[in-house]
Amino acid sequence: MAMNTAPENLSIVHHPAPILRKVCQPVEAVTPEIVAICKRMLELMHEAPGVGLAAPQVGLPLRLFVANASGEPEDDMVFINPEITVEGKAMEDMEEGCLSLPGINASIRRPKAVTIEATDIDGNRFRATSDDLPARIWQHENDHLDGVMIIDKMSPIDKMANRKALKEMEG
Repeated sequence: MAMNTAPENLSIVHHPAPILRKVCQPVEAVTPEIVAICKRMLELMHEAPGVGLAAPQVGLPLRLFVANASGEPEDDMVFINPEITVEGKAMEDMEEGCLSLPGINASIRRPKAVTIEATDIDGNRFRATSDDLPARIWQHENDHLDGVMIIDKMSPIDKMANRKALKEMEG
């Protein structure tokens, strides 16, 4: 897939950029270009600082995201073509923010436990399960791959609380 932006030039895009609403395309192969994009996304995530970053958030319509729940560099993870399965029925409300929605936080209800299957930066399929912060990060980032953002999942009260900031972003 030809990109018109070199990985080193990628930066975080903010709402209401149209790319944030696109359903992303699967990554066909873990090429050197995809590896470079993933490494740049990890850099951007740490600089922000954030715990996850999806390809559409850097302007790319690809089904991939990076995440790190601890902030420790050795915990950096890459998820290419992820698939999430909900484990059990437990739901949980937790405060979430988004690097594409600076200054906006909301309590979002999500399944507590999920299993994710994805391809890593070396091209290997792997599977992981979490009922903690990683599960929430994976779901949040995976939503981005389907053009879904936390503003779509906010309660009416959170929508009201963030209305002014959203209006300013939307210009």
